Amino acid sequence: MSKLDYRSLGLKVGLEIHQQLDTQHKLFCNCPTLLTEEYKATLERYLRPVMSEIGEVDVAALFEWEKGKKYIYRVPEKSSCLVECDEEPPHEMNREAVKIGIAMTLAFKGKVVDEIYVMRKEVIDGSNTSGFQRTSIIGLGGSIQDEEGEVGIQTVAIEEDAARKVEDTGNEVVYNLDRLGIPLIEISTAPDIYSPEQAKRVAFKIGQMLRLTGKVKRGLGTIRQDLNVSIAGGVKVEIKGVQELDLIPTIIENEALRQYNLLRIRDELKRRITKDQVLRNFDRRDLTSLFQESRSKIVQNTLKSGGRVYGIKVKKFKGIFGWEVMPNRRFGTEVADYVRALAGLGGIFHSDELPNYGITEEEVKKVKEALGVEEGDAFVLIVGPKEKLEKAYEVIRDRVIYAFEGVPKETRGAQEDGTTKFLRPQPGSARMYPETDIPPIRVTEQLLAEAKAYIPPSPEEKLKSLMGLGLGEELAKQIINSPRLSLFEELTRKYSPKVPPVVIATTIENTVKYVKSQGGKTELIADDVLEAVISGVYDGEINKDSIPEILLEYSLGKGTINELISKFSSISDQELEKIVKATIQENLEEIKRKKDKAFNLVMGRVMAKVRGKAEGKKVAELIKRELEKI
Repeated sequence: MSKLDYRSLGLKVGLEIHQQLDTQHKLFCNCPTLLTEEYKATLERYLRPVMSEIGEVDVAALFEWEKGKKYIYRVPEKSSCLVECDEEPPHEMNREAVKIGIAMTLAFKGKVVDEIYVMRKEVIDGSNTSGFQRTSIIGLGGSIQDEEGEVGIQTVAIEEDAARKVEDTGNEVVYNLDRLGIPLIEISTAPDIYSPEQAKRVAFKIGQMLRLTGKVKRGLGTIRQDLNVSIAGGVKVEIKGVQELDLIPTIIENEALRQYNLLRIRDELKRRITKDQVLRNFDRRDLTSLFQESRSKIVQNTLKSGGRVYGIKVKKFKGIFGWEVMPNRRFGTEVADYVRALAGLGGIFHSDELPNYGITEEEVKKVKEALGVEEGDAFVLIVGPKEKLEKAYEVIRDRVIYAFEGVPKETRGAQEDGTTKFLRPQPGSARMYPETDIPPIRVTEQLLAEAKAYIPPSPEEKLKSLMGLGLGEELAKQIINSPRLSLFEELTRKYSPKVPPVVIATTIENTVKYVKSQGGKTELIADDVLEAVISGVYDGEINKDSIPEILLEYSLGKGTINELISKFSSISDQELEKIVKATIQENLEEIKRKKDKAFNLVMGRVMAKVRGKAEGKKVAELIKRELEKI
């Protein structure tokens, strides 16, 4: 099916937008919200799940605990304290963050809660030293308008960001505590989104509203979108960590396609066989002896380290493991993801893809004979240490049997190509319980009044104010839609009117696009690089016309930003006058012949000599003056 009809398919999408707030301090202490690689101490922890107040252990927490990982935390002096180390109780919630949460609730026309309570959400993947994340509901309800219909806002919450993962070696994970505790605002929509493009538009509008507050951080990793996706007959699947706005439609399309194909697989299996028949015939056999001379590097490396090869017959599953559920991912890939995550093995081999990977046709034939594989059957091979093979066998059995149900409820991770992979089971309500170390905050009339100062202006109001700074309507719209809106405002406050706002806006938007069109690596042009060139214009070191060449050369790795600013440093008026006069003398005969057309000739040759070291307007004035003398 090349293109799905999402309305008839019953597609429903809900968004969870997480955005770092640009507050002076972290959420539960007075540490600054700065990222740094410097640290002088480390902590080591093992985390374990605990029972909830209703006597249950959360399935997602149990899943992480079973991995048995050790967590190592780098403790930066500049941006962490005993609170991040979980050696001191958290302080009262950051009031600035609370006000931003209230302001966004009011902007969505939602209802602010009367009293703000902090909850603990159990998370033992190592991303928090305490084994839980603190979160609090600020507002309920509200909506955002879209051309396909109104999309409800379910909750506005303020929570602490997680520690920053530095390294994962398998048995140990290293985190940096600099990011832990940075305030996050989480805006969750209702499942009122019915198309992939609508999801992108709504995510953009929410992100734009947050940027218009002027109180959010910018840059990679400061905002991420989680998606909740389902189709009719499927289940709500949570997809974590979508950072690129343009990737949202592709991920939703692929998840809808995956659920559609899993439902088709379910229906096909029910036509072929019953679940009980598969279970009765589902068994593993040690086939190590068949692979002693195997040419497969994976198999040989495993056998040399004392591992084994197991074979599993799967009744009437021929073609199912090779069934593509989304681009470049098959049902066999789905099973392999479970084996990697739950059993710690590298993956599986299955009969729909063999012979391959060094496993020969002859070996496939021997496996079929040993397992008693009949026409219409499939088989799976797993290789590794015996104890992991036993666990992998159980994981494969459970996932194969669940194929008769359709779509499993799970949390998946977004990948760069727009596909997703299994991360863990979805958490349940058992992971939430009250935080007893932090007093609740009563939402008073005074707090509401103070929060109103953070309510973002409408895009129309912002457009008018930007045009009042001298920006044209098109450029003003570009800046409103830009993730670097707050950078523009920051640089305008610091460097205008000496550097006109239109120059700053053009640099941020159009010049960066020019660099990309010339093959430059725009990802290298960070905010501090942009500020360096604007500061250079402000200080008179360079002129505005040199900015495109400086940024292009910088993006191509032709020097540091300071070296390039020096290289393109402005020449004096006296030097420029000498260059103009010399150029005219060198081309005097041609100038006399061309007469009225001589200006363009001289202008081109002078600009080639000064190469961004002088403003074009000033060069033109000098040339006109000198030509008038001839």
